[in-house]
Formats: sequence, structure tokens, C-alpha cells
Amino acid sequence: MNIYTELVQKQRTFFLQGKTKEVSFRLKNLEKLRDLIRSNEQELMEALKADLNKSEFDSYLTEIGIVLEELRFTIKNLKKWAKPRKVKTSLATIGSKSYIYPEPYGVALVISPWNYPFQLAIAPLIGAMAAGNCTILKPSELTPRTSAILAKIISENFPEEYMAVVEGDVEVSTALLKERLDYIFFTGSVSVGKVIMNAAAKNLTPITLELGGKSPCIVHKDANLKYAAKRIVWGKFINAGQTCVAPDYLFVHSQIKQPFLEELKKAIQELYGETIIQSGHFTRIVSERHFNRLVAFLDNGKKIVGGSYSVEALSIEPTILDQINWDDEIMGEEIFGPILPVLEYDDLNLMMNEIKDRPKPLALYLFSENQEVQKTILNDISFGGGCINDTVYHLSSPYLPFGGVGESGIGSYHGKGSFDVFSHEKSILKQTTRFDLPFRYPNTKNALKYVKMFLK
Repeated sequence: MNIYTELVQKQRTFFLQGKTKEVSFRLKNLEKLRDLIRSNEQELMEALKADLNKSEFDSYLTEIGIVLEELRFTIKNLKKWAKPRKVKTSLATIGSKSYIYPEPYGVALVISPWNYPFQLAIAPLIGAMAAGNCTILKPSELTPRTSAILAKIISENFPEEYMAVVEGDVEVSTALLKERLDYIFFTGSVSVGKVIMNAAAKNLTPITLELGGKSPCIVHKDANLKYAAKRIVWGKFINAGQTCVAPDYLFVHSQIKQPFLEELKKAIQELYGETIIQSGHFTRIVSERHFNRLVAFLDNGKKIVGGSYSVEALSIEPTILDQINWDDEIMGEEIFGPILPVLEYDDLNLMMNEIKDRPKPLALYLFSENQEVQKTILNDISFGGGCINDTVYHLSSPYLPFGGVGESGIGSYHGKGSFDVFSHEKSILKQTTRFDLPFRYPNTKNALKYVKMFLK
């Protein structure tokens, strides 16, 4: 028996004891996790700085703070979520009562990525804990300091039969996926998502896939250009563009393109200053391989802003590329870096068709004051989620489940969505014994007549 089989069996044995189903147990451990995050805040910030050169501001805003808010919301609402819900009873089942019982799956595997190595590990873990599962967390090997802190916090404070962190590379993930698990939650690339789905299919294990893709950002001719520029620059270049829901490319109406490009320049200077790389505060690219891939894109189109980079620091300036078309290499895949290509359009329908001709994006952003334009975009284009007159900010609300569609993902989480995704909803009908309905039985006279009265 290998170590992973042993770990899964140990967790399944503990799960079957029923302790994790107790709401008091779940709340106690969620509160414990919250306190541990607070007490290890500085150490977490240092790890994120070491792995990705994240500033304390970015580390708290996009990693620690958002997780603490998720914990606060979950702890506040868990008792209500975990209760069986009474639902309506149909006329055909008169006399009975109907309920939905949320129950945990069992042993869940969470595989998290490197771009937000703390947030995207802990946020799904919160959902798994809240729903009453045992969990194995596999963090990314590309952010080793943060992974080590996660392992330390979990291993020193929670028994491994309830919660465990397994560090390692792709071989470790592959080995874990061979085990008989009850749920798999993966955040990462489309290509690896396909591997995860194939592995899950062998045991018919339910999965959530949080993937990515090329998320468009549309700037219509009636947009507030100043606010649009600032919010796009913020959403695109936070974490050096290494965000699954970052605007991947701009579609700008030709009538306002030039003044909008000027606003983009001003916004970049306002948010990041003149010496972005030299300052040492900008998040770095995670690896040399990823850095080299991004640098190759800088030859596409015409540079409007930025373009400088440092091989030693693995850092690339926020860059805007104009004169881009769909044949350019940068438009062939998700960029996942601080480079923003600009396309222009005149006809709204033709522009929408270009988006719809490609895989469904994880996010879409529209800047427009026109209600009809907003309605048209929202009704006609399928995408995971997004914003009107903002970018990325929809992730901050625990009331908005987050997830993709098609190639951008399967399933959604955040807030109650995190509880739901790690719960099976068990449907129960409680029948009365005070009387019986004879028409349900085939030997009743005129049974079909009565069945048709109720079922039509």
C-alpha cells in the first residue's frame, strides 16, 4: 500500500465515523483556521513575497483578506446552510412532506495553482470543511514557500485523517488522482483540466474545474473612458496579469480608440509610476519558462506603453499592444501576464460574433452606459461571469458564485456556492401512514383516470 492510498483510507475511515458531519465540529475547525491565518499573516506575506514578489498590499487584498472574508461569511451562515430544507410537495404526493438534506461527499482532493497560491488553496478548502468533508490539499510546487507554510499550518494544527497537505510536483498529483476519491476540485489550465477530467472519469468521481481562457473586455463608444481605463489597468495588471479572470484582450470601439489609449497610458502611470521594474514592487512572473513565453509576445503588433523587461527579476512592465489581429500569436492562447492586446470594432454584432466563434470565456467585461448594449451582450454571449463597468470585482462578493462554462470550467464556488459544490443534495420524501392513495396501485378501479387527473 503506497502512502497516498494509506492517507485516503485513513481519511475515509475518519469520515465514516460521522464526526465531520456535526455542524459544531465544522464551525470549530473553521474558526480555528481563521485564527491560524490571522496569527500567521506576516509569515504568509513573506512567503508570497519570496515566491512571486507580491507586495503586502496585494498579498492582503487578493490572498489573505479575501480568504478571511470568505471564512467570516461561511461561519456566519453555516448553520442555516447545513439544515435540511423543506420544499413543496406535489399534488400527486399529497399527504407527504419533501426535504433536501445536504450531505458531504467524503474524501475531497483540492489541487490548487501557483498564481494565487494561498487564496486558491484555502478558498475551496473552506467549502470542503463547511460541507463536512475530509480534505487532501495539493498546492503548487511552483510557489514552494507558500506551499510549505500551508503544509506547516495544516499539519501542526489538524489531524491528517481530517485534513492533509501533500507537497510535490506533477507526479504527486498523478499519483493522488489514481486513488478512489469522492470529489476532486481543480484550479488551473485547460490542458491540465482535461487530464483531471480523464482521471476522474475512471472512477466516475464528481469534479469542479476552475480553468481560464481568453476573457474579453469591451469598451463601447459611450463608455466613461477615465474610469474604464483605470479599472481595466487595475484588473489586468494586478498580480502581473497572472489572474484567470484578468481581461485578456480589449475590444475598443474605433470612435474612441485613440483617446482611450491615452487614458490607458495615464492610468498605468498613475497606478504604477515611471520605474515599475526598477522599483522592485511589481509582482514577478512565476518561472523562466512562463517569462520567455510572454516575452515572445512582445514582438506582436505595436507597443503603445511598456515593453521593457528584466530577465534577472523575471519582471515585465505593464504593456499595451495595438494593431493586433486574430492571426497574431498572442491571440492564440490565454496570455496570463502583464500584456494587453487591443483590437478595434465598428459593428457590435460582428464583434460579438468574433467572441462567440471562440471557446466560451471565464469572464467578460463591458464598459458602456447604454442599457440596450448591456442587455445584448449579456443575453447573446455565454461566459462564466463578469462585470459591467468594472473588471475582476465580481470575485469579491460571497453572494456571486464564481465558475466557468464550456472550456473555461465546470461548477462554481464562493460563499454558499462553496458549501454547495462540496455537498450532495439528498432528496427525501416522508410519507404519511394516516391514509393511502389507492390510485397509485394498478388494481384500483379507474386507476388510470385518477392518475391522469394528477399527472398532466
